[in-house]
Amino acid sequence: METNNLILVEAFCANCNVNFSFIDSLNEYGIIEIIVLNDKKYIPFSQLKVLERAIHFHDELHINLEGIDVIHSLLSKINDLQEELRITKNKLSLFDLE
Repeated sequence: METNNLILVEAFCANCNVNFSFIDSLNEYGIIEIIVLNDKKYIPFSQLKVLERAIHFHDELHINLEGIDVIHSLLSKINDLQEELRITKNKLSLFDLE
């Protein structure tokens, strides 16, 4: 697997001044995904938004991992419901045309 779309966890932690244990805990809670290649841990670029949000919640708002997990789950459910609403509105608009 190529590492073009991956960020080395060690480098991310060093550049962003984040503890590796925090990143590992986010992975254990299922909030982010860590990929292991050649005994090195990587974060996919697609996870950066979630990771940055979790770091903000933890560092700036002092929310613990359990709270971050709950917030992440609720935001995910909101996104799913918004997508479902969008699809339903599109279906309803088909009936309005007739």
